[in-house]
Amino acid sequence: MGSAISRDRLMKLLEPVALASGLDLEDVTVTPAGKRRLLRVIVDRDGGVSLDDVAEVSQAVSEALDAGDVMGSSPYVLEVSSPGVDRPLTEPRHWRRAVRLLVKADLRDGTSVEGRIVATDETGVEFDVAGTPRRVEYEDLARGRVQVEFRRFDDADDDGEDGDEG
Repeated sequence: MGSAISRDRLMKLLEPVALASGLDLEDVTVTPAGKRRLLRVIVDRDGGVSLDDVAEVSQAVSEALDAGDVMGSSPYVLEVSSPGVDRPLTEPRHWRRAVRLLVKADLRDGTSVEGRIVATDETGVEFDVAGTPRRVEYEDLARGRVQVEFRRFDDADDDGEDGDEG
């Protein structure tokens, strides 16, 4: 079940199910897990995914899988979740959802840029790189990764030394 054809079949089956729930289907993987297989379905949308969203789409995915034979007769475990922070940014919607986050982006010319995403539009991404704006077109972006920060962006202007909260 690890073949690309099976993944493609799963994507084609489950993408409309996710869209009907107002979600984007980001990825589908099937991995062996003992005598069973683990079917991992990753969904997302602008504004994030709630536990209620995951429960709703999980039920719909389960019904779609039960109605077809794409998983065959072998047992499997279904896991539906949102993407983690380590998910690569490759599509314009990924970049849009990362606005305000610190990102390291690999460019197609072999260089990279690290900065906070200030804005996105139909053609590219606007970064703040150490206080300097830099625009990169989607066609020049290979992939990006959100950088883990131990200090919230909203706290960047507050040094915490004066006892105020803002």
